[in-house]
Amino acid sequence: MSLPKEQRVYRVGSGDTIKNIELKTEKLPSITPDDVVVKVKAAALNYRDILILTKKYAFGYKESVVPLSDFAGEVVAKGESVSDFAIGDSVVGNFKIKHFSGVPKRDDDGLGGSIDGGLQEYVTLPSSALNKVSKTSDLAWEEMASLVCTGVTCWNALYGGGRTLLPGEVVLATGTGGVSLTGLSIAKKAGAVTVITSSSDKKLEEVKNKYGIDYGVNYKTNPEWGKEVKKLTGGADFIIENGGSSAFAQSFEAVATGGIINAVGVIQPAKQEQMPDIALLSLVKEASVRGYQVGSKELAEQLIRFTETKGLKIPIDKTFPFEKAPEAIEYLASGAHIGKVCISF
Repeated sequence: MSLPKEQRVYRVGSGDTIKNIELKTEKLPSITPDDVVVKVKAAALNYRDILILTKKYAFGYKESVVPLSDFAGEVVAKGESVSDFAIGDSVVGNFKIKHFSGVPKRDDDGLGGSIDGGLQEYVTLPSSALNKVSKTSDLAWEEMASLVCTGVTCWNALYGGGRTLLPGEVVLATGTGGVSLTGLSIAKKAGAVTVITSSSDKKLEEVKNKYGIDYGVNYKTNPEWGKEVKKLTGGADFIIENGGSSAFAQSFEAVATGGIINAVGVIQPAKQEQMPDIALLSLVKEASVRGYQVGSKELAEQLIRFTETKGLKIPIDKTFPFEKAPEAIEYLASGAHIGKVCISF
């Protein structure tokens, strides 16, 4: 297909609220020999996008960046040196486009932060920044997009930390957002026992019925929820901790001896004087706290293979059309979602 000369692009504005997003019309960038042009079919939102829009993101990002790290689409053009992708291939981005394996060497290559992300009609990136999804995959475009940040973050928690999840082990995720439900969906496919927390009994009942989560604990009516998790399961071998430092005390109550607390979110940071003695608790529980940002291209490829062999489906709450992207952002910020919030193109 011939490429248009212009495209619609959303960029972060100069304000500091969730409405801080502007729709523009821009020329498509020129293609280098190593580039691939992707016609975006869907994008997925993360809490990180809220932090960038409101100028609260603790890591680097450029002014007027195109937000959203998570996108999926179809290859429509490529440079003359590209041999690993063909026109028509289904692809997703890699969160850090130069993080191929192991520990990342830099922190200035994140999509939707330091580098323009997926909230545009066409994305042009080096071929090495993309991951191919099989044409036989039964994932919807929105599900593919959700693999980029959310999916790889969860896969890293369960398979990227030196210890890998085994059938019968216990996985706890805090909250009912996209990361938690995606992580527990992976865990269920791997034969794990799954536990989720929420402040809403209605949400807990819904996720148990819809996604087969084994246990739900209301942290609002049960402030000592970590002890309840321990009582129900004997302790969580893996914790996907989205809440931030304010939840660490209860996460240490919930973690099993030798377990891993994966610190992947900062929704509710604690004041320093309210922090538990992590050094002592780690020693007593022989547990570890592991912080990381998403994961490598290698981990993304592992996850994609897992989705194809296990038939993994990603929990999608609601999809908005491209023209209503600002409404999608407001919906995510409201906290009403159960699963991923996505945008279709």
